[in-house]
Amino acid sequence: MNARIATAYDRLPAHVQELTTLAHDPATYQTGVPYEGLAALRDGYGVVPVAEPALTGWPEGPGYWLVLRHADVERVLRDPHTFSSAVGGTQIRDPASAEDLAYVQRMMLNMDPPDHTRLRRMLAKSFTPRAVSKLEEQIQAHVDRIVDRMLAHGDSGECDFAKDVAADLPLLALADVLGVPSQDRWLLFDWSNRVIGWQDPDYATSGSFDPSRGTDLARAALAERPEPGADGLMPDPRSREGMLDLYTYAHLLGEAKRREPGEDVMSILMAQRDGEDGTVSVEEFENLFWLFAVAGNETLRNGIPGGMIALLQHPETQRQLRDQPDQVPAAVEEMLRWWTPVMAFRRTATSATRLGDVELRAGDKIVVSFAAANRDAAVFTEPDRFDIERSTSAHLTFGHGPHFCLGSHLARVQMRCLFTTLLARTSWLEAAGEPALLRSNFQRGVKRLPLAWTR
Repeated sequence: MNARIATAYDRLPAHVQELTTLAHDPATYQTGVPYEGLAALRDGYGVVPVAEPALTGWPEGPGYWLVLRHADVERVLRDPHTFSSAVGGTQIRDPASAEDLAYVQRMMLNMDPPDHTRLRRMLAKSFTPRAVSKLEEQIQAHVDRIVDRMLAHGDSGECDFAKDVAADLPLLALADVLGVPSQDRWLLFDWSNRVIGWQDPDYATSGSFDPSRGTDLARAALAERPEPGADGLMPDPRSREGMLDLYTYAHLLGEAKRREPGEDVMSILMAQRDGEDGTVSVEEFENLFWLFAVAGNETLRNGIPGGMIALLQHPETQRQLRDQPDQVPAAVEEMLRWWTPVMAFRRTATSATRLGDVELRAGDKIVVSFAAANRDAAVFTEPDRFDIERSTSAHLTFGHGPHFCLGSHLARVQMRCLFTTLLARTSWLEAAGEPALLRSNFQRGVKRLPLAWTR
């Protein structure tokens, strides 16, 4: 453990150490986010040292500074010069080797300017008005088909909203963005499970895709799928070897896009030039594919059932939205704040600086808590209350600064279309059982959400 972080940690009262342990342990989140503990750390300290003991699949680490106040989180995210995404990557757990670190540094998520700026500029230019308009039309068509399927068996029924509805919509939308054949979309589901759910035994070896229903690209990729080791665990999904099937698929798809571009966003990306920077290489395409297939999937896949849980727990709001559907956009923003699908991201200090009451040094690991920042009473009145009439413009669910989520607009469109359509085509929605939550201190995931509906 980092000596300075260890000293600061040892000076904490025992009950505060327990709160940091609770916040760090992935198992905590299977029963919910420890909001009371995060509030105590945020309001009492703002920036607090956290130990990194060895956990299943997680070796002992150097410890980190957990940043919980909204203003401090914003400061970290908007200053990539001082708080780097590239030096140590953006996940709490350190890469296992120098080779694994070099691997993640090739992804836009783990880049700093100017490398990040170049790829982001080219990707942003690929979301042309025509492409975005077409995507929005396709999203509504996907929503209509999904809801048709959900309501296909009578005047009432039940479903697993998390997988049958919330997982399929972003997969279909991502297939549109990436130019992936729709029959291959459940490959994206398995890949996301393995990357985001590596701490969860239900997801770590996910393999639900049926190759007989996929394309030749899918079968070629599956031939490279890693096998679990003697311990039953898959290779580290943050190494290229751990996701070789994803990279095989992305490589073949990138080559196909370059030969025969379509009208999807990734075809536009592969066809454009960016001044002296040239074109996007197939290798860069592979890493952008990873970013969309995993990061572009998970926020929405868990934000949608999180929003549904909010409505199930607040029936008065469900009634209000049925009476006033024009409030759905505001409700979506509050769902994103209240649930906060991505709970934390990591940066690394590049030089000595002060944050809150803490003196940081170069090399210190910094972890920002979106879960705590999105419930900071300095920004949101009565932050634990779900209130669709509050101002949510300051929520940090899509990040802040140069890494602000490029897909935020399309994520919002998907949530608005889905909840508007569901509320219009049902008379009531209620829980049919308890949700099953993901074992992760990174993603506030919903694995299963039993839902009962009345047409």
